[in-house]
Amino acid sequence: MQITVNGENREYSTGTSLSELLKSIDIDERYVAVELNRKIVPRTQFSEKLLAENDTLEIVTFVGGG
Repeated sequence: MQITVNGENREYSTGTSLSELLKSIDIDERYVAVELNRKIVPRTQFSEKLLAENDTLEIVTFVGGG
């Protein structure tokens, strides 16, 4: 299936969870916020949220500093 991640088209298998996608691109889900089709996905739902054809994701990582 075709999805868009941070403006880039990507191909994933049908039934891929949001958690699996994050692992596949080496992102630690503890330090991100994810918007799926313009709605924030609670971190507690990452493993159960299955992606669908033409979904659009925006992934933002947290950076510490001061």
